[in-house]
Amino acid sequence: MSEPAKKPFRVVVVGAGVTGLAASHGFQKAGIDHVVLEKGSDAAPNLGTSIAIYPHGSRLLEQFGCLEAAEATTAPYKRYVNRMPDGKIVADNDLWKVVRENHGYEFLLMERRIFLEVLYDGLPDKSRILMNKSVKSVQEDEEGVEVFCDDGTSERGDLVIGCDGVHSKVRQTMWENAAKLEPGLITASEKKTMTTTWNCLLGMGPGEPDLGHEVGAVHNDRYSFLISAQPDKTYWFVFMRVDKPYSTYKRPRYTEKDAEAAAASMAEHPISGTKVFGELWKNRWRSVLVDIEEGVLDHWHFGRSVLVGDAAHKITPNIALGGNTGMESIALLTNLLNREMQARPEVKPSKDRLDALCQEYQEKQIPRTRKIMKFANLITRVQAWDGFWMKMMALWVVPFQSEKKLGHDLAEIIKGGVKLDFVPIGEYKEKKILWDDEAQPEKITSGERVWSLVKQAQVPMLGLFVALSSALWLMGGRALLVGQ
Repeated sequence: MSEPAKKPFRVVVVGAGVTGLAASHGFQKAGIDHVVLEKGSDAAPNLGTSIAIYPHGSRLLEQFGCLEAAEATTAPYKRYVNRMPDGKIVADNDLWKVVRENHGYEFLLMERRIFLEVLYDGLPDKSRILMNKSVKSVQEDEEGVEVFCDDGTSERGDLVIGCDGVHSKVRQTMWENAAKLEPGLITASEKKTMTTTWNCLLGMGPGEPDLGHEVGAVHNDRYSFLISAQPDKTYWFVFMRVDKPYSTYKRPRYTEKDAEAAAASMAEHPISGTKVFGELWKNRWRSVLVDIEEGVLDHWHFGRSVLVGDAAHKITPNIALGGNTGMESIALLTNLLNREMQARPEVKPSKDRLDALCQEYQEKQIPRTRKIMKFANLITRVQAWDGFWMKMMALWVVPFQSEKKLGHDLAEIIKGGVKLDFVPIGEYKEKKILWDDEAQPEKITSGERVWSLVKQAQVPMLGLFVALSSALWLMGGRALLVGQ
């Protein structure tokens, strides 16, 4: 039962990364009172490497008013390549052109720091973002929720959203509250959901003329390289399979010495026909060795706390869909809250009503997120030849796929992206594939209709690999190999 509002409905967002800043954009568009607490001192810290934005992410940036600024930071990519361990090209196509033709937006890849600048600079009201606010605890009562910070300050609201990453403080306090009120709801198994099977040496440096302007993967046994080359910058990732997967509770603390050792072990490996990894390492601007967690939690909310982005779901970055998935998750939650505010503008949502909205958010987004995670997992394993079948995929399936096949497979994820349902999109963009949320009839050619029927029939790509095709069908995956 809702009660007359004495103060406006207010949200406290923890974390001003990609999802936290996206939350502020959405809430400001919806007129929802909120504050974003960030533990760091800089909205765009000089950390990390790159982030990729697919067309469903670009739709949201267009609604935020940030798309033109994001597009200005990078030039469209021309090639996608796969290379053998000796650096020789085994597959080369213009996947990104197909993505643009299918959806009307370019595939964008830029430095993560610059993307955060774009999001922050595009905010209508930057006073909503509070820096140097490290969260100490979250306490709920009958009237709302209060978030306490290490500096002695606190922020009160009706709902707290954890956009604070894979090691989320909000998630931990949510679990503690659940243990008191509903013992057994959050199991020990769920707490170990975020599992590390791969670690990654990642970094960036100056442009490498020998690599051109491409995104590509270099196959190897149980490890792979992912290189994104631009005229002025090169982003690189070395994915290495760990001996035995482990949860966050056993994760090691990597040092600079560990990163140096990993780099030394890879230094002589070719990343193209003319370069070895040691050259990238020598010219690096920055680098770090990290765990690559993956997993999707069963419970994304409890009480007045709800999780978004890496706090609730984490995927391997080989397909570069993590940031896009976090932005669409916050877009969905924003849509639900805005719908409630518009339907009952004179009253605050009760605790029970908020619980119902968060449950709807969870039920709608979990299946899609799990699909994306499995898809990314498959790509990671194929790139690193993780087992016999994955190696066969890389050598005998991927090289024979057309760029249109790869683009259509990727479209199965892109077209289902969530946008803000209360903010108009700009002028209609010419495209071949409709968004799932579009109502106008689809215009397809007879050739595309035949292709659609072939896909629905799940015709195996290579008759000699029936067993492989059956395995992939059971996994719900398709043979796609794309990079970040």
